[in-house]
Amino acid sequence: MNILAVGCHPDDLEIGCGGTLSKYAAQGHAVTMVHVANGNKGHKVIPSEELKRIRAQEARNAGALIGATVISLDVPDLAVRSDNDEWVRRLVNVIRQTEPDLIITHPPEDYMKDHMEVSKAVFDASFSATVPYYEASVPAPAHPKVAPIFYMDTLAGVGFLPEEYVDITDHIETKIAMNAAHESQIRWLYEHDGIDFLDFVRTVSKFRGLQCGAGFAEGFVQAKAWPRLTAGRLLP
Repeated sequence: MNILAVGCHPDDLEIGCGGTLSKYAAQGHAVTMVHVANGNKGHKVIPSEELKRIRAQEARNAGALIGATVISLDVPDLAVRSDNDEWVRRLVNVIRQTEPDLIITHPPEDYMKDHMEVSKAVFDASFSATVPYYEASVPAPAHPKVAPIFYMDTLAGVGFLPEEYVDITDHIETKIAMNAAHESQIRWLYEHDGIDFLDFVRTVSKFRGLQCGAGFAEGFVQAKAWPRLTAGRLLP
């Protein structure tokens, strides 16, 4: 299968579904990781332009650990809008090029507006990608189907009740390594949010594992909208 994961900032996918993406890749599926925002405001010392370059490299390093294709849409932090035609058209183009069998992204309700805007944009773009007369950023054939969407966990699992779980016990160390690749964020999240980033990631994965009888797990909810629902299980 072709797996497309769309996160807001570099590191969001690694936090929310890194273990699942690792599991997909290990099973031989093609994984594409799209980061909408460039992460240029995620620090208080490193200048924005330099930080943007650093975080792009960190994202590539993380994706390389599982052999994923990594794409940045290069939208500035805190400027993500689902009605921004320019970057949404680029997202439609990515969908048409990757031809995903499913898409993973943020849930509609999350802890910050940029995340919620990405969620809405993915929902809209996944439909627009199937409309032949919709013009994306570059000419490409319409995607033949509206891809099912799976919403990944919120930060710390707050307000999110999973309906499906993926056992990532065999992939937890890869998930931790993917997150550790985002070196610029480890100190930033400690200073800004008071959290040990890697311990945070491991703890939430352990908590989801306790809920479903696994050592470590990630939780998901499928978007409930026609024609996105499927009879069979698509998660690994």
